[in-house]
Amino acid sequence: MNAPLPPYGGLLGLCDGPGGEMRMPFSPGLIGAPGRLHGGAIAGLLELVAHRTVLEAIGAGVQLKPINVTVDFLREGRLEDVMAAATILRLGRRVANVRAEAWQADRARPIAAARLNILVVRPA
Repeated sequence: MNAPLPPYGGLLGLCDGPGGEMRMPFSPGLIGAPGRLHGGAIAGLLELVAHRTVLEAIGAGVQLKPINVTVDFLREGRLEDVMAAATILRLGRRVANVRAEAWQADRARPIAAARLNILVVRPA
């Protein structure tokens, strides 16, 4: 199951990559400082891949709301595609704890990592 992306995901041009990864293709609209990707676009990618990972683990019919998101920018994002993947650290009844990473050429050298606590709102 590939959970649908919100409109912001379409604005970033996000698409599915292999093995549950998400890809953000480079476009000039993603440039922040000259020669670098905008940090907000990278953070948005990390949040959306985390949400999708939780939705795919739980199934349809729940609503997710971020409680907190902490992003560590580890190196500059070059003007090229970015890949991201998320891992659920704990999935409770009401809260999911997730780690997400974004990389470019080498997955072992992430450009950013995020820790997210996500509220899971289940139907009554």
